[in-house]
Amino acid sequence: MTSTGIGAEAGAQAARTRALAVLRIRGRALAVALLPAAAAVILLTGGSTGHFVGRGWDTARWIVGVFAVLVLLAAAGVALVVARARPAVTPTVPIPEESAPDLYRMVRDLADRLDVPAPSAIALTPDCDSWLEDRTHPAHGPPAPKGGDELGTPGPHRRTPVAPVLVIGSPFLWWMRVGELRAVLAPVVAGTGPSAHPDIAAARRFVRGLDAAVAVSAVAGRCPATRLLCGGVGWVARVLLRGCREHAALMERGVAAAAAERAQAVDYGLRIVAQEQVGLAYAGWDRLLTRVALPAWRMGRWPSRLDAGVVAALTELSRRDRLAEGFASRLGERPACDLLEEPGLVDEAASLLAARLFHGGPAEPGPAWSPVAWQEYPEEVVDRTWRTEAARLHRVLDTLGVRATLDPAAPDPGGPTLARVMDHLTDPSAPTRHRCLPTHDEDPHAPGHHGDPRSPGYGGAPRSPGDDEDPQVPGHDGVPRSPGDDEDPRSPGHDEDPRSPGHDGDPRSPGYDADPRTPDHDGDPHLPGCTDVSRLPGYDEEGEESSGTERSAALAAGLTAALAREEHAEAAGAVRSGCPAPAGQGTPGTPLRDEGALPLFPLQPPRTARELLAAHVTAMVCCAAVDTAGATPGLDWLDGPSLLVDGERAADLTPRVLSLIEEGDPAPLRAWLVESGIRPEKPVRLV
Repeated sequence: MTSTGIGAEAGAQAARTRALAVLRIRGRALAVALLPAAAAVILLTGGSTGHFVGRGWDTARWIVGVFAVLVLLAAAGVALVVARARPAVTPTVPIPEESAPDLYRMVRDLADRLDVPAPSAIALTPDCDSWLEDRTHPAHGPPAPKGGDELGTPGPHRRTPVAPVLVIGSPFLWWMRVGELRAVLAPVVAGTGPSAHPDIAAARRFVRGLDAAVAVSAVAGRCPATRLLCGGVGWVARVLLRGCREHAALMERGVAAAAAERAQAVDYGLRIVAQEQVGLAYAGWDRLLTRVALPAWRMGRWPSRLDAGVVAALTELSRRDRLAEGFASRLGERPACDLLEEPGLVDEAASLLAARLFHGGPAEPGPAWSPVAWQEYPEEVVDRTWRTEAARLHRVLDTLGVRATLDPAAPDPGGPTLARVMDHLTDPSAPTRHRCLPTHDEDPHAPGHHGDPRSPGYGGAPRSPGDDEDPQVPGHDGVPRSPGDDEDPRSPGHDEDPRSPGHDGDPRSPGYDADPRTPDHDGDPHLPGCTDVSRLPGYDEEGEESSGTERSAALAAGLTAALAREEHAEAAGAVRSGCPAPAGQGTPGTPLRDEGALPLFPLQPPRTARELLAAHVTAMVCCAAVDTAGATPGLDWLDGPSLLVDGERAADLTPRVLSLIEEGDPAPLRAWLVESGIRPEKPVRLV
């Protein structure tokens, strides 16, 4: 026997040992449930034989008998829930054999070379991973035939054991070549061998059943009696899960080790190269989702060719990065997506599923959720995003009472201008002022109340921790904040009412239309018209971050409030129409595991007020550049929406915008505008 065979046998033996340990825990639980019944049988037998007689033994027989019946009923209920509960299944795009005969042929040939059972089916997932998934539960398969089995014999139908389903990451099919995909799938397909062992399969079914029982017990909306029974079932299932958790983890580790050892004999040299492509595909896919797809999803559009976009993004990376130059030469080989009969339809289905999983979009296209092609992305997504954010920015300025121009005698420009935004954010003296807020006329605890990050309508789509944001993308939402930024506890990042004119408390500030009839509010006795924000409900002094000048902080709070109201209204409309709530807007009482509670894997956390302000001001600058200087919206495969000035990407815009909103200094941005030929005093077109 070769060393590979010895290693595979050792891993499989370790997995079987741990599987037996899991099954022993199941047997002990059954023994505990049968123990009262055994005691009752002993007492009854002793009474019938004349050994245990008397009033005391009769009482003991009744007590133990009733207790044994109750325990058996409880055990039967727990066993029924564990056996019938539907285990969680990853949402995937099924690939029938008739739609990908070459792919099925390649997988079966790979299984023959590894001497393991072939997977029963193939499915795609919009992620850079591949695994085997057991879908043998009756709820996951077709219903059993009635009236007899396949041979015509009457009687109950028994499902024959089937191999697990092979789930392949869709980006792999488009980026990898056929040989690379086969090398990557070799250790995955090799896992069907240990999975076919009866002990390992039984242990896995038991653990999945316990997990499903815990999820079933956590479903809300039941009557008190049912909730009490489900709580008991959940407690028992959690106790058993804690007991077999370590054994189950080591069992899976042994299965993976056995599969990896068995796959060593198949395309070993190519597997080393293919693993490099796995890391590259993961980086490109993550960047494509967070930088390119997410802005489209926020606009109610979903790119219909995400997998093809991965190829474009990684090709662009190979062009920019000299370390990746060798990867572009692979494009002349046959891509793995050629194994599909209709790769375009599969890509579209995977793209729609990605939007549903990562953003919480509807399951089907509709008027408010339509696909967008890559050639339409700059106009349909980038330009619309800029103009929508610019319109929101000017609506908030209107609620703050900001004039169109600083000079009251100047004529009306006839529309929203970039100069209005810059004049308002400009702070010549940049004094340090006490932060104040007008008294709220509305309940700060109301759902969707602006500025409360815990409200259902708080703005922004989630993002997974660790995703880096490129600060040099015009119109991009992520504006990084350096760790060394000073925290100013007086900067207004709190709940502000944007409808209160002149709320920054400085009646001498240019650009404000002060209303002398505005009553003073209770607050600091030394500063009339101000409210101490530390007394406001929901105010968190430690969680606030410096948002720059007082004016920029007030404007950022207004934008946060406006976006929160819009998203709360969208969430309410989605609930009324039966669609899932948008990203990050779940409702109270959501069950622990609910297929309708999407997104399952949110990409980004809620954007801060500072990031929102930077994104909206950048969007206004881009609108002015498009309307007054002939710039065009563009798509950068690695950085997302971009502004093209004279055909070149404007990569130095964000630092100038940050200088304006954080320091109140418009000089860097004005110099860039003059250099680019952009006229901020000209009105722009908004949506």
